[in-house]
Amino acid sequence: MTAWISTDTAAEHLREFAEDVGRTLALRPKQVHSKYLYDELGSLLFESISRLPWYRITRAEHELIERHAPAIISALPDPATFVELGSGSGEKLASLAAALEHVGRAVEIHLIDISPTALELSHRTLGRFPHVALVGHRSTFEVGLRRVATQRTAEGTVMVLLLGSNIGNFEPGPAHEFLCEIRNTLRSGDVLLFGADLVKPEADILLAYDDPLGVTAAFNKNLLVRLNRELRAEFDLDRFDHRALWNAAESRVEIYLVSRCAQEVRIPIADCVVHFAEGESIWTESSYKYEPETVVAMGNAAGFRLGDQWIDPDARFALTLLEAD
Repeated sequence: MTAWISTDTAAEHLREFAEDVGRTLALRPKQVHSKYLYDELGSLLFESISRLPWYRITRAEHELIERHAPAIISALPDPATFVELGSGSGEKLASLAAALEHVGRAVEIHLIDISPTALELSHRTLGRFPHVALVGHRSTFEVGLRRVATQRTAEGTVMVLLLGSNIGNFEPGPAHEFLCEIRNTLRSGDVLLFGADLVKPEADILLAYDDPLGVTAAFNKNLLVRLNRELRAEFDLDRFDHRALWNAAESRVEIYLVSRCAQEVRIPIADCVVHFAEGESIWTESSYKYEPETVVAMGNAAGFRLGDQWIDPDARFALTLLEAD
């Protein structure tokens, strides 16, 4: 069984997109929210990034989930519900669904993502399991979580999955607020499965975000393609470069689109004209990196206690099971 729910119409999505772009490109430094990287092509490009040898987050997390699937599902008594924030391709959830199938357990899975392509990819992956009931929510994480919380029954346990180090796209303050919001939608005994990329050598980090094949550059520059297509912007892709920087003081990778020359760009649907100096950039994404104890402390501060933590020491990635107090 599959159900699909969308909170907004296409016109509402476009209006929000235009308003956000007009507001954030007026900031200093200029910015566009990273969630807008994930249109149809962006989602597919990110799936390609996850298969690059230099980007180890997805493989390391998937291997940890496969290896520890019995322990993970044992933390979720029947009736079991998964809620994945950022559905991706669904391959990691498929490992948990297979483990539940092996022991004869059914599960309801809620997929929450603003990208319809990501939801469709997950549906293709998870739809093969007869013991899985799928519900897709095309919405923000916060809106989708609140809907699931209001619709759940009195019985059962919920596991929220925040994987792929998605938490790293939040600034520290908003990250704490978001984890608190997750906790506030859960009951005591529910759990959060939390993937976080760890600090590693700068050279390894930069290869992951500026790969030799140029896939991450294409992913970043596709944002300009989307602005041109949906907001009738006039960006010339040849006038912008992809750049990834490691900010050690803030423990984050910063991703930019850098203007090669002085120029102005009209964005009619956002009702703005954006002026660029040579070398001026658009900040499109941040990706924070953590230490294992920092991840646990973040969970504790939001009202969770540590259930277990598994670490890939080579890829420097942590998968942490947090229990709601």
